[in-house]
Amino acid sequence: MDMVAIQSSNLGFSNAHGSLIGFHSTKQWSQNFMVEVNLINIVALQHYNRRDKDVFRFKCISSDSAAKTITVLPDSTPKTDNGSAGGGGGFGGDGRFPSGGGGGDGEENDEDEEEFGQVMKYEEVMSEIELRGASLPSDMLEAAKTMGLRRLVLTRYLDLQGSVWPLSFLVRYCGMLRNRMLADPNFLFKVGTEVAIDSGCTTFAEFQKRGKDFWAEFELYTADLLVGMVVDIALVSMLAPYTRIGKPSTSSGFFGRFNRACGALPSSVFEAERPGCKFSMKQRIATYFYKGILYGSVGFGCGLIGQGIANLIMTAKRSINKSDEDIPVPPLFQSAALWGVFLAVSSNTRYQILNGLEHLVEASPLAKRVPPVAMAFTVGVRFANNIYGGMQFVDWAKWSGVQ
Repeated sequence: MDMVAIQSSNLGFSNAHGSLIGFHSTKQWSQNFMVEVNLINIVALQHYNRRDKDVFRFKCISSDSAAKTITVLPDSTPKTDNGSAGGGGGFGGDGRFPSGGGGGDGEENDEDEEEFGQVMKYEEVMSEIELRGASLPSDMLEAAKTMGLRRLVLTRYLDLQGSVWPLSFLVRYCGMLRNRMLADPNFLFKVGTEVAIDSGCTTFAEFQKRGKDFWAEFELYTADLLVGMVVDIALVSMLAPYTRIGKPSTSSGFFGRFNRACGALPSSVFEAERPGCKFSMKQRIATYFYKGILYGSVGFGCGLIGQGIANLIMTAKRSINKSDEDIPVPPLFQSAALWGVFLAVSSNTRYQILNGLEHLVEASPLAKRVPPVAMAFTVGVRFANNIYGGMQFVDWAKWSGVQ
């Protein structure tokens, strides 16, 4: 960025490419920009590149008004910070730059546009849809009409819709899966990694624990495995970033306000900010406790179902063939409560940290150049997390007297 201080009605300066730009009193610049220099003092100039265009911002002090900032894009109408067009007008709300005179916000918006693509208007969206021979779900279509869609979001959705069945079917009709895959293309890989690692560790531990009785107690192992898979999917999904499509609910009342407040929270404590998704420190702290409640609810429910199935099988077997070596049937509600507390405290904390570490690696220059680096890190860190979590749960179960 070039920054020069000027207080003269006879201006001359060089842009970033070394070409000289100058004008006097009233002179046309870039074929469409008229400035009455004899009425203002230009006190600062900011210049940077916006893709293949040069963008200039002039901070001006008029003889009869407060300081204003004029932003000029080639082949566009200059605007200033009060929202009107022309030499004394303003610049605002077109989605390319925020209003105001600072250059930093403009640069941040440029970075967003470079990473996430420009906001496409409804006509552009429909043109792209027709070109690909695809269709949009109702919520995305409504968002395209009212606010537009980021090019990256539209491109990812069209790519997913063109993928193999059943993924294309699920993306089209399951909004929760679609929104998470739009925000993180590696979402299914992370879910699959979590399920595979946990299932493998569970199988190994169950086989070691049950020994020669493994096949005789296979139904107990199956019940534990299925409940574990449900927990794994919930653990990953509830902390996964997701694309927020459409406007927040405007319903009134307590539940309406509560839903809006929860919807404004990040999906995890360390979720990265994106265009339209900015989070305060209070929101991130609130997220930890909110997700803890959700994790606890899932843990209690899955523990109730899983332990209930296991207890029924154990009771049925012992009614047929009772042995002195049989271990006591674990208490149902106490076991479910243990699962709830464990997920709310231990799992919530570990997976929040895990998500933050994954984001750091994925955002690194190395992972962007070599994507398998991030995938390998995901496998390694989730494997270590499962091993540590399994050992910790055994300790908690012993301390609580459940096992």
